[in-house]
Amino acid sequence: MIAAFLFLVGLVSQTAAHYTPDWTSLDARPLPSWYDEAKLGIFIHWGVFSVPGFNSEWFWWHWQGQQPPDSKCVSYMTKNYPPGFSYPEFAPQFHAQFFNPEAWADIFKASGAKYVVLTAKHHEGFTNWGSPNSWNWNSVDTGPHRDLVGDLGEAVRNRSLHYGLYNSLYEWFHPFYLNDKKNGFKTQDFVMHKLLPELYNMVVRYRPEVIWSDGDWEAPDTYWNSTNFLAWLYNESPVKDTVVTNDRWGAGCACTHGGYYNCQDKYTPGQLPKHKWEKCTSVDMLSWGYRRNMRLKELMDLPTIIHDLVSTVALGGNYLLNVGPTADGMIPAVFEERLRGVGAWIEINGEAIYASKPWRVQTENSTVPVWYTSKDAIVYAIMTAKPPNLTVQLLIPKTSAATKVTLLGTPTPLSWGPLNPGGGLTILLPELPYSPGQAWTLKLEGVQ
Repeated sequence: MIAAFLFLVGLVSQTAAHYTPDWTSLDARPLPSWYDEAKLGIFIHWGVFSVPGFNSEWFWWHWQGQQPPDSKCVSYMTKNYPPGFSYPEFAPQFHAQFFNPEAWADIFKASGAKYVVLTAKHHEGFTNWGSPNSWNWNSVDTGPHRDLVGDLGEAVRNRSLHYGLYNSLYEWFHPFYLNDKKNGFKTQDFVMHKLLPELYNMVVRYRPEVIWSDGDWEAPDTYWNSTNFLAWLYNESPVKDTVVTNDRWGAGCACTHGGYYNCQDKYTPGQLPKHKWEKCTSVDMLSWGYRRNMRLKELMDLPTIIHDLVSTVALGGNYLLNVGPTADGMIPAVFEERLRGVGAWIEINGEAIYASKPWRVQTENSTVPVWYTSKDAIVYAIMTAKPPNLTVQLLIPKTSAATKVTLLGTPTPLSWGPLNPGGGLTILLPELPYSPGQAWTLKLEGVQ
């Protein structure tokens, strides 16, 4: 009887876990819990575009795709390369000779991130692995002559980090795609002979736990065959139980369909959304890929990054912070400094970040700006500015006789007093210690 019961339970759970290739079914899939608990990830934009290192990762399009071409890109090529030089000629110069996946993974681990998302293929179509569907336009056949996706994945997983891959659905200049586009996307030669075989191969080979889809906006999800792919991904793929996906699966899908929502680059909702979301942003405020001509004032400083992270998590989001490595495989020192700075702040304040949940009120601005997170019965008040004196007032929490206040990083409970009969409290602060991110966390126990 017990064996029969267990068999029936297994049968029911298998049936319940089956997703059909339509958005109603796919959108009902629960998001694997690891993702919401992780909170912080590192994004990496790396490819042939890192060789010219000018303008952005959209260099090829700005130079030869858009009409009229970007005059700065045209001038850059005229001054620095011989007449007739073509974009594919950059690929052999993508040497990645200093790429050390172990060193990269050490930096990502030190940042406090829990997952890493590498560009497997951007809109230029070049794959950072030996794709059988991208002959001679991949990192094994040319350039590094190396499986960049596989090598980094091994190093990242050896440090107990989750590994994800960014993949562009479209490719600017692929002849199959251009022909489908010319036909009003009534044909699917690109999807059937390039995109889907490559996606299936990538998932089976590398088992990414995040698929960060992009490049969807020119055609509907029916052209990309997105729902069929996602049904396979959730039902049959080797990562069916752990993989998470974003919302870029066809024109009109963003902020509507998918696992978690990106909505748009650097999305900041301003209030608590009803659906799990992620903010992707870049240390270099002007580009995702490496730029040779980036300047310090064009980069986010550490306090800005920390405050952005805090507000994102308080509003229920994950924070995916991007860096652009050089063509020779180095993470620029200024990016490394930022990532290690995030990790130094997380080491003290991570209790208020990892596996936290939005509180009933997400923010207030009394003595200083404060963002709230919660975990079980504990509330965290993260101050993103230093109070003008050694007291801070919190208007929202309702105290009790059991209320206890501590400052993360210091062992001694703080003195506090009720602010008014309806709630709130005044906290006597110690001399605040140095904070690499100019943000301090108050741990509130016994409050509502």
